[in-house]
Amino acid sequence: MKKFLTVILTAVLALGTVCGLVGCGGSKGSIKVGAVWIGDSSEGYTAAHVNGITAAVETLKKEGYDVELVQEKNAGDSDTAAVNTKIKNLVEVEGCTLVFTNSYGHQNCYGEGDNALYNQFPDVTFCALTGDLASSINKPNYKNAFTGVYQSRYISGYVAGLKLNELVSEGKLTAANYDAGNIKIGYVGAFPFAEVKSGYTAFFLGIQKACPNVTMKVTFTNSWSDKTLEKNAASALINDGCVIIGQHADTTGAPEACEEAKAGGKVVYSVGYNIDMTTAAPNAALVSATNNWAVYYTYAIRTALTDGQNGKTISQNWSEGYETGAVAITEINKNLFTTDPTANVKAVEDQVKSGAIKVFDTSKFTCSGLTANCTKDASGHLTSYTGSWGLNGAETIKSEGGVTFFNESVVRSAPYFDIDIDGITII
Repeated sequence: MKKFLTVILTAVLALGTVCGLVGCGGSKGSIKVGAVWIGDSSEGYTAAHVNGITAAVETLKKEGYDVELVQEKNAGDSDTAAVNTKIKNLVEVEGCTLVFTNSYGHQNCYGEGDNALYNQFPDVTFCALTGDLASSINKPNYKNAFTGVYQSRYISGYVAGLKLNELVSEGKLTAANYDAGNIKIGYVGAFPFAEVKSGYTAFFLGIQKACPNVTMKVTFTNSWSDKTLEKNAASALINDGCVIIGQHADTTGAPEACEEAKAGGKVVYSVGYNIDMTTAAPNAALVSATNNWAVYYTYAIRTALTDGQNGKTISQNWSEGYETGAVAITEINKNLFTTDPTANVKAVEDQVKSGAIKVFDTSKFTCSGLTANCTKDASGHLTSYTGSWGLNGAETIKSEGGVTFFNESVVRSAPYFDIDIDGITII
């Protein structure tokens, strides 16, 4: 009996040790994560973040981690005090030790100096997605992240270029769709920030990869998400003869304008952002550039769970693209193509993924209006550019493998391509 009791006691002590290491429920570790979203799942941008972080939590739970998620939605960044309170409540009230925000403007809501939340709560890690201040703030618990979405914008542009080629070969375009021999395309942007310029320039270069003779007009709504403004801006571009309408805006306004114009006899197609737009525009939406935010959220939360420092070793400036599946395009609406474009698109995707194609290859564009902080060759192609905002004169042009290119999202995660190139007109 004594021997039996000794065996039982040994087993109980061993079980207690195991429970202390991994949790009695078998958990490898636990964390409470907070998220502050500028919108909700009714608009594409926030929907992509919600879907991404939800997928990340499920992945980590399957790996044996205990992850609890608390979300604050519709936190418009115009009221910095209100957003600051929401973030602070996630820490003080909810007990979150890792907090994400998803709007560029949210970075202004963390506060400054000693009152900044990352100073008030040094054991909490704050990740400001799409922000660009982490390097200058330089705190171990304050991070920035952004995907290499310029790559998927390039691919979405290539899809649009293939469609333009079909329209030309089928004789679908009229004189109203041309400007000095170039096909007119349009783009609805939110703000004239580097993030938007990087995206629409990549989109334009992607179109030119398939269909070189194009010119693009860009109009800004000065809002990340205003369906009426986006729809009106798209309609104006369509009425000007633009055949493709791209967007860096969060609603379905631009695709819906294309759908309505197409129903009225216009030749026009939409390329969206964040989500598949075919529900809003089944006869006009070709494809969308999108982010797979699950890649980042899985990485960041797993790091916070395993590094023993409450996430302080999460990369200060994280940016990944096609090489890790962090960006992609939505399913191509093949019903709108005479010839299935899938094989051609995959070939270009593979080249972007491998690095064989550099999206901002300087041999593919000129910038005759750029005179400061740069050098160019005799043809107007950049050989040096040190003028990107917020980089303190860092060189952004790199040569590698015989290709010279703008080295986007490497010096910091947030885009810094802020160059106006030839062929694009800002309205």
